[in-house]
Amino acid sequence: QVQLVESGGGLVQAGGSLRLSCVASGRTFSRYAMGWFRQAPGKEREFVAAISWSFSNTNYADSVKGRFTISRDNAQNTLYLQMNSLKPEDTAVYYCAAGAGSYDYWGQGTQVTVSS
Repeated sequence: QVQLVESGGGLVQAGGSLRLSCVASGRTFSRYAMGWFRQAPGKEREFVAAISWSFSNTNYADSVKGRFTISRDNAQNTLYLQMNSLKPEDTAVYYCAAGAGSYDYWGQGTQVTVSS
């Protein structure tokens, strides 16, 4: 079992920035892709961004492309999500996930609230 713990959420004004972190521990996950998902009030969970743990290939949802940047530090077993130009519609609980093919491991989530 891989354990994932998110941090870095908070309350910001529209146009502001936050940096989320996800620290991974447990069994090796070097073969896993890593991703960020979010779930806003009244909405289904949605994909935000993904990255290859080994080679740093990235993918983004259209809604965040150009504003969010996913990255990782393998030495620290940490995944990041830099969020710039935040909008009220970005308000959600953000979850870190890991897996091969499907995302089998999930963190507990960190709340991001963007006020207008």
